[in-house]
Amino acid sequence: MSSSVIAACLMLAAQTYAVPPAVLMGIYQVEGGTVGQAVGPNKNGSYDLGPMQINTIWMPELAKKWGVSNNTAMRWVKDDPCTNMGVAAWILRNHMNETKNLSKAIAHYHSRTPRFGYAYKGKVVTAMRSKGLLRDEATR
Repeated sequence: MSSSVIAACLMLAAQTYAVPPAVLMGIYQVEGGTVGQAVGPNKNGSYDLGPMQINTIWMPELAKKWGVSNNTAMRWVKDDPCTNMGVAAWILRNHMNETKNLSKAIAHYHSRTPRFGYAYKGKVVTAMRSKGLLRDEATR
């Protein structure tokens, strides 16, 4: 999949769900997935799908929301980059709405367990900095 397709999907998802595109890019860099990829099984038997490594625990909710089977939802999330990015942005937006805190929302994207979530958030921030998407206040 071309990087321009991924970039277009990321920007569309960020705009649709009003989430910072730089954060989505950071998550994309940390997750490191690719279109068509299913990684797992995880300890709980779930799999992580596509570029943003969307966990299959979301499939029942997505299938219901979209009016399709779990298998169809899983195929869309795994194989369509814009669907995958859109779901990632939707998940992040839901966490932002719930926590009222972008930092916590990024952590919750990975895990609600603080030691796992905040370690993940640190990786996302590092990825954003490495791509020039985030600067410390002192460098402005």
